[in-house]
Amino acid sequence: MEKKHRIKLSHITKQYDLTKTKSEKIKAMLFNQHTESFWALRDVNLTIYDGEAIGLIGINGSGKSTLSNIISGVIVPTSGKVEVEGEVSLIAIQVGLKGPLTGLENIRLKLLMHGMTNKEIDTKIPSIIDFADIGDFINQPIKNYSSGMKSRLGFAISVHLDPDILVIDEALSVGDQTFYQKCVDKINEFKARGKTIIFVSHSITQVKNLCDRIVWMHYGQVREVGTNTEIAQNYVDFVNWYNKLSKEVKSKYIKEHREEQKHGVGLSRIMKSPTKEKMSWKTTASGILLALLTLFFAILVGSGTSFIGLFTSEDQTAEPAKTQTEQTKKKETSTDNQADKEKQADKKKQKEQQSAEKTEQEQAASATAQTYEVQAGDSLSSIAAQFYPDDSVQTSVEKIKEANDMETDTINPGQTLKIPAQ
Repeated sequence: MEKKHRIKLSHITKQYDLTKTKSEKIKAMLFNQHTESFWALRDVNLTIYDGEAIGLIGINGSGKSTLSNIISGVIVPTSGKVEVEGEVSLIAIQVGLKGPLTGLENIRLKLLMHGMTNKEIDTKIPSIIDFADIGDFINQPIKNYSSGMKSRLGFAISVHLDPDILVIDEALSVGDQTFYQKCVDKINEFKARGKTIIFVSHSITQVKNLCDRIVWMHYGQVREVGTNTEIAQNYVDFVNWYNKLSKEVKSKYIKEHREEQKHGVGLSRIMKSPTKEKMSWKTTASGILLALLTLFFAILVGSGTSFIGLFTSEDQTAEPAKTQTEQTKKKETSTDNQADKEKQADKKKQKEQQSAEKTEQEQAASATAQTYEVQAGDSLSSIAAQFYPDDSVQTSVEKIKEANDMETDTINPGQTLKIPAQ
């Protein structure tokens, strides 16, 4: 029985313009100016079958993430055809997570965006929180999370969406061993249920253990496709060969291949042309009508005319406008004296409040002001333990980070830290 393909990529290319500034990019778009380009993908052809686990490997800049993003629908190819059967879920650090929102809010937002009802979401949230296992941080903003915590939450949300195709892009590279094993168990569960998995990683061991086949990407092209054992060994041999090269030879090798990517070596003229979909006359007419309506309302806004005002004569609108203006002037005259009195009273109150606030701030500052100069060998944990011996280290570290507007745990000798009062 012939295998059913889940994903089919035909002659896929992806080009990026190497403009230095936004103005250059706008000029290139408006005036069709030539700019330097970079072909991240060149003539990629790949078929992935239903229930298959595929690994994407390659050195940095080989096109692994670009290819996974095209499969996930995050970006579109410059040319070529992408056929994807089923729902895709991409797992990558921070993808789909909003920094200002808490972990719990991000869960609800992402599930809502996938079409779930609030009732369905409420039933899934406890399981997602349990799988992520990040404790009380579930109620903290994502921007305060470590990369490992973001990976945990992103993976937990994605696997509970129950997608047909699961794309994992380096998401397991930042987690600890216990969470990694939990993810492996979940991936194996997906494989047993016939789900298609695409696993992007630099870890040959992980790819070899989790995947049936491996695709070796090399400077935007598919270099080899085959069984996990065969391709893994070929890639390891290449890395060992590359590491034995001298620094000068390595630089030359990289430069030559990047020049090929800049010029799109190996691509035909048709492949270098963006894919254009034929538009029907209805689509064209709708676009023209939308453009005319946009221009029409822009003119109305610029002239200060309301849409209803277009259908009202000047005689009908002049008298009400005049009466309204006279009434407004009378009201303004009658309230001028009262307004002056109120302003004077407000100024007096403001001065008294400012004086009282200044006194309170000075007292508060003198009561809570405490600083510490970081010494060699110090860490946030050791400083927290020193000043907050009765509190947990994690809670104390977060308190110090919040007082100093710190996003990471990095500190340097000689740095002055604010130590908030207990």
